[in-house]
Amino acid sequence: QVQLVESGGGLVQAGGSLRLSCAASGSQFSISINTMGWYRQVPGNQRELVARITSGGMTDYVDSVKGRFTISRDSAKNTVYLQMNSLKPEDTAVYYCNTYIFTPRGRSDYWGQGTQVTVSS
Repeated sequence: QVQLVESGGGLVQAGGSLRLSCAASGSQFSISINTMGWYRQVPGNQRELVARITSGGMTDYVDSVKGRFTISRDSAKNTVYLQMNSLKPEDTAVYYCNTYIFTPRGRSDYWGQGTQVTVSS
């Protein structure tokens, strides 16, 4: 089992910044050997992948956040971050941390409880 706990959301004006954190825990689970991702969802829409970081440290981002958001990790703290700069009203969403592992039964996805980000214009 893997537990993910997000924090750092809130209300910010357009152009501002927030840093989201995702603390991971679980038996022998390490963020450094698993792909970690940040997703977001607005009501009525599908959950969207925003950024992810692989075990090898490679990162990729959805086009709409490139140059503004940065995903990073602190393996010692087993925590993943999403630094969000130059926020726009369209970034308003619930942000979720995600990871997945493969077992003999297939892929198992784990999600945090989500943290609300609201960007006012």
